[in-house]
Amino acid sequence: MGTSKRYSEEVRERAVRMVAEHLHEYSSQWATITSIAAKIGCTAESLRRWVHGSERDSGIPLFAMTEIYEAEARQGPLRVETGIVSNGSP
Repeated sequence: MGTSKRYSEEVRERAVRMVAEHLHEYSSQWATITSIAAKIGCTAESLRRWVHGSERDSGIPLFAMTEIYEAEARQGPLRVETGIVSNGSP
């Protein structure tokens, strides 16, 4: 039997982002997850798996994502600069 994807990738990404954005408002990560899960209508275990998968896939722990989202809220979207940094000499 296959599993169905009840929630779109966009909903999952937004839920993970909500957990990261509201982590500081709760006593634990689990408390944050259970609260957000109730709001979006999924189980807390599903959301916990999404969070864990996001951390694994991005290589960025949730607390670091929280700092990134807070910086974006203050300054707008952050750009990641890629390429070679030059010291000004030819």
